[in-house]
Amino acid sequence: MKKLAIIVICGFVFMLTVGGVILTYSYIQGPPEFDLDENTVIYDTNDEVLSIKQGIQNRLWVSLDEISPYVVDAFISAEDQHFYNHFGFDFIRIGGAMLNNIKAMSRVEGASTITQQYARNIFLTHDKTWRRKIQEALIALRLEMFQSKDDILEGYLNTIYFGHGQYGIEAASLYYFDKKADELTVAEAALIAGIPKGPSIYSPIISEENASHRQQWILERMHELGKIDEEQLNEALEKDVPITQTVANDPHPIGKYATDYAIGEAANILGKTREEIEVEGYEIYTTIDYNVQKHLEETIEEGMPTDSELQIGAMTIEPHTGKIVGLQGGRNFDESPFNRATQAKRQAGSTFKPFLYYAALIYGFTPSTALESYPTTFTLEDGTVYAPTNYQEYYADEPITLAQAVALSDNIYAVKTNQLIGPENLVEAAKTFGIESDLPPYLSLALGASSVSVYEMAKSFSVLANDGMSVEPYVIEKIVDKNGTIVFEHEKEESTRILDENYAFVLTHLMKGMFNEKLNGYMRVTGASVAHRLTREYAGKSGTTESDAWMVGYTPNYTTAIWTGYDDNRKHESVLDERHAKEIWATHMEKIHEEEPVIDFRIPANVIGLNVDPISGKLAGPACEDRSVLMYYINGTEPTEVCEEEA
Repeated sequence: MKKLAIIVICGFVFMLTVGGVILTYSYIQGPPEFDLDENTVIYDTNDEVLSIKQGIQNRLWVSLDEISPYVVDAFISAEDQHFYNHFGFDFIRIGGAMLNNIKAMSRVEGASTITQQYARNIFLTHDKTWRRKIQEALIALRLEMFQSKDDILEGYLNTIYFGHGQYGIEAASLYYFDKKADELTVAEAALIAGIPKGPSIYSPIISEENASHRQQWILERMHELGKIDEEQLNEALEKDVPITQTVANDPHPIGKYATDYAIGEAANILGKTREEIEVEGYEIYTTIDYNVQKHLEETIEEGMPTDSELQIGAMTIEPHTGKIVGLQGGRNFDESPFNRATQAKRQAGSTFKPFLYYAALIYGFTPSTALESYPTTFTLEDGTVYAPTNYQEYYADEPITLAQAVALSDNIYAVKTNQLIGPENLVEAAKTFGIESDLPPYLSLALGASSVSVYEMAKSFSVLANDGMSVEPYVIEKIVDKNGTIVFEHEKEESTRILDENYAFVLTHLMKGMFNEKLNGYMRVTGASVAHRLTREYAGKSGTTESDAWMVGYTPNYTTAIWTGYDDNRKHESVLDERHAKEIWATHMEKIHEEEPVIDFRIPANVIGLNVDPISGKLAGPACEDRSVLMYYINGTEPTEVCEEEA
């Protein structure tokens, strides 16, 4: 008996020593560290989900107070009823499970607590080995030492697997019920809590019968443990729970180019890689307007030829805020993620002319300034000859006014103007508008011979739409990290005046002329093909080169820039290739303005409007009254002569 007592005492001391060593070791190790991939969510300007970027696991981490209490009760009832009363191990349950397994001569019952399951889900494999079990126990002990019960429960609910690629309660709730985890009812909570025991068995999508049996058992456990009363039990048992399965994904998600651009901008802002941004659980709030973006994509799909490799870049901006509300970098992101709106640079063609004519107005031109339009050759400083031509070689063969030159996009007039004001001044004007691309000071620059991006053109025309005030386009409003901390918030910059408001207004009114057929001359105005579809006044400029087609236009509400062409820079394959940009622009602008108030551009005090003969540039009189148009002039520069006879 004495020896037995010594053995027992020694054994007890040994166990205490081992336990002390384990506790000391666990404490020294500190809290277990882990870094899970979490979904990054991109929102539109109305805080609606635009896209979800996920890593290997689809996971949306939510705090415990963002989870329905029914979910918490269901999991505790099903998995670990003594969770709040043990230190990571339920020895009573372990003993009961061992007894039942001995009776059955096989492992029919487990006794892992929520803490142990959490340790296994995060740090370990699911191998059934003694080594893994020991590791699981040690990690569970460290979790209990350094985390509160609520923190452990939150981590558990955010890491368990619910089948069909969904990790965590929020992702699963959205997947099965199309609602957030804090909105789940008793019946839904019991159903979803039954899935992790065996997702391939208890998923309601795989087996409605198995899922229902498991749900019923959990509801009865919840009632037995006092989590729900008799009435709630009966109501939940009788209630049909429809499965939405929302992640049977939309086959045509909206805004892939836009969200990809936003992620790139977020990476630049935070100094991280794109890959880090996509898996670190950020919430990225963008300026993209879902309705504008959706319509832009639909219009492009309907307006582009199906049997062609013709590509497109498009951007819509709110001029008074700089918000990029719509962006499309190509026809199909999955086939070609290259963003032709922000990354590509193509020859601007005649869309470059507004920069030229702004400089010309400053240098003394008025809408009535006339220059000859006929085939002209220009001898350059190096002795070479430059011979620009008009579209399809149409010419007036007589003087035309600036108003008509803008509306008809006369190239001879433009090059002569560039020669008169000096190409260096055109470069300076374009830079003032916001063009950052390299611009050599050549005569051909007047015809958009240099390459620019859709982004640059949308930004520059937005300056005119904003009454000559600066515009800084942006796509990120706010970035929130996975802990709910705002790590970036866009600070609105005060706009500064970069264009004279009087010249900017006169130019804008001149640019309305492309849709006004009263300005027809030796050919129709360039916007004639879409003018009949426009229900309000727009200012704009189209442009074509052998390989590119552009349309950029605006109101005080929106600016939209459209480019179409081939990625390999080959020439247009037909005349139709040149028309798509204009057609898509008109359809898109009309649609997004449907609910917008009609707002015209503010007329500065130093500007006067007069009815003028667009051919002669003189004040309209009886001889030309039928073709007169309203034109605006800086006070003191308006015409004083009246047209006396038909020109």
